[in-house]
Order: sequence, then C-alpha cells, then structure tokens
Amino acid sequence: MPVISIITPIHQAGVQYLPSACESLIRQEMPSGWSWEWLIQEDGDEVDAASHVPADTRIRVASSRRGGPHVARTVALGRSAGELIKNLDSDDLLADGSLSRDIRTLEENPNVGWVTSRVLDLLADGSLVGFEGDPPAGRITRGSTFAHWEQEQRPQVHPATLCARRALILALGGWMALPASGDTGLLLGLDAVSDGWFTEEVGLHYRKHPGQITTHASHSAGPEWQDRMTVIREHTRALQKMAWCLPEER
Repeated sequence: MPVISIITPIHQAGVQYLPSACESLIRQEMPSGWSWEWLIQEDGDEVDAASHVPADTRIRVASSRRGGPHVARTVALGRSAGELIKNLDSDDLLADGSLSRDIRTLEENPNVGWVTSRVLDLLADGSLVGFEGDPPAGRITRGSTFAHWEQEQRPQVHPATLCARRALILALGGWMALPASGDTGLLLGLDAVSDGWFTEEVGLHYRKHPGQITTHASHSAGPEWQDRMTVIREHTRALQKMAWCLPEER
C-alpha cells in the first residue's frame, strides 16, 4: 500500500495548536489504496506532543535535539516510509481534500516532482482571508518559481503547502538547515530540478498568530535575512547548473 508521509516539527509553544492540525488530517479522504503516516518531530526537550494527539498507529512522535523546525523535519525524514512527503506545520490546518489532490496530481503526472496549492490565512477570529498573486493552475515550468522569487523576494507559491516525491527531497538533502526559510530553500531546490504543479483549490489554512517564526524581527530584514537569501540563491543556481532532472525525463 503506498504511503504519504506528513512531517510536522513541533516545539513547546506550538503544542496548543496540534489537536486542530490532527483533526484536519484525520478528516482527509484518501484515494483508494493509499494511507498516510504523521511524523511529529519534537524540536528539543519537554514538548510532550504525544499527550496532544490520539493513540493511533499512523501517528508517530519522536524527539531530537533543538535545531529549529527545518532540522527537525529532516530528522523526521529519516524515519518516514512514504514515497510522497508532505509539509504540515503544527499551527496550520489541511483543507479538506488536500492529500487526495496532491496524490492524484503526482500519480497522473510522473514528470512532475512537486505540488503546491492555494492558501487562505486563518486569522485569530476564525475568519479566512485569501490574497492575490497565485500562478495559473497546472504545471509550473522548472525554474519559473526561482525567477519569480528573484524578482519579488518571495515564492510565487506557498512552501507550507509543499508535497514532493521522496527521492527528490532526499537528493536535495531535505530542508535547508536555516533558522527560517528552510522550506523556501527546499521549494526552490525542487524548482531547479523538476517541473512542479499548482492546485487552485485551497490546500491549507495558514494560521496567523504572534508566536510564529515569520513575526520575528530577523525574518525579513537584517544581516541574518541577507545571509539566508544568499545561501538559498546560490544553492538554487548551483542546482540549475548541474541540470538534474527526474528519472522519467532522462
């Protein structure tokens, strides 16, 4: 039975949102023959994520030394079994149908390496807010996401919705080991080696709250931000020069 592995890093302040993320996952209807596993990776000590989720053989909690969310994701990758790997942050919610759409897209398009989808911001009052700027639905040509990022300093698709083929994520070394933007680094790395896909249906409700990493002063300005952007840019350009591609394209 094919498996999709959902990977979620978690730290102590984030466990309050974990039950809601769990509910959104358990509601997912899977394509015939498919199953999911949820790998929750505690980033540091005294997180106790297991007490916030039900006893379910598909849900597996483990702990690793504090290294930030992207290091935790990559550690969890080592105990995953899925041929597809899916992001899910602990404070976000999967929209209904998200997993089945990702799976069907990658099954039907063997020369597509990754999928993203539309996002709605989930505000503190429970309202959902969309935003402009999504690409057209369908195939995203290799290199176009990086070109957009170079011009706008943001990806044209949301990395929090990423679902990708396991082999590609492993070949890229997992998520970039950065204090923030490691998911953007992985997205742009995938864009350098494979076509992607954008699904116009909403795939994620992205929770906005004061404690998230994106609210930190260093997230979008200053020396650390400049260094993160530089290494992401050079990493992507290096991959483009190597001209990797999916085995189906050779």
